Amino acid sequence: MSAIFILLIPVAIIFIIAGFRIATQYQRAVVFRLGKLQGIRGPGLYWIIPAIEWQQTVDIRTITTSVDQQETITKDNVPVKVTVVIWYSITDPIKSVVEVVDVGGAVVQVALTSMRNVIGRHTLDDVLKEQERLGTDMRKVIDGATEPWGVKVTRVEMRNVEIPESMQRAMAQEAEALREKRARIIKAEAELEAAVKLREAAGLIMENPAGLELRRMQMITEVGAEQNTTTIIMMPSEFVSMAKGIADWTENFNARSSRA
Repeated sequence: MSAIFILLIPVAIIFIIAGFRIATQYQRAVVFRLGKLQGIRGPGLYWIIPAIEWQQTVDIRTITTSVDQQETITKDNVPVKVTVVIWYSITDPIKSVVEVVDVGGAVVQVALTSMRNVIGRHTLDDVLKEQERLGTDMRKVIDGATEPWGVKVTRVEMRNVEIPESMQRAMAQEAEALREKRARIIKAEAELEAAVKLREAAGLIMENPAGLELRRMQMITEVGAEQNTTTIIMMPSEFVSMAKGIADWTENFNARSSRA
């Protein structure tokens, strides 16, 4: 009897030691006893009954998953290829083990379906310009579908969007036309502003004809500074004075005629 007891001591020690488990800070162990859920263990050191209880370890850190490039159709019937990146974490280890077989694969499949639905409700311009808003919409849809599995989707981003080559050429032509339109508008506005300034300058010169002579001398100085060979036909300032005198005489004559 004592011999059997002595033999059972090391067996019991081995049995006890075999039941010890360690879970790191970012892990949780879902424990089952004879197939029935017992709860969550960890982090740290804990003990399970060998051969009767078994565990499944769950990582509760944020997981980054890249969804393979998928082709879908926008609201305006343009085929696009989209690549999506998802950030999610497991908030309820029990649900992630009991409610779904492969939680990672399930999240990816939900993301594929949600991506097609969200992009199908928007035009190509929205897909290209409003990627942040579309990512937020997809995150809400995916998070709502994965919540029963104990999964929290924290972020969804569209990493790459590819459009057909023919559509790229059309968009390039449209962008070029818009740039040309803006250039012509800017040039027309500049010419209008220059015409207004020239009209104001002409009025000032007519009030003081000597200003024309000063401007002519300034132009000669500028041309000489550039070291260019230029032929300039200059109008003497006396002609301007004579024209001013004729204009004044005509104005006085008209005034006297009206009084008479």
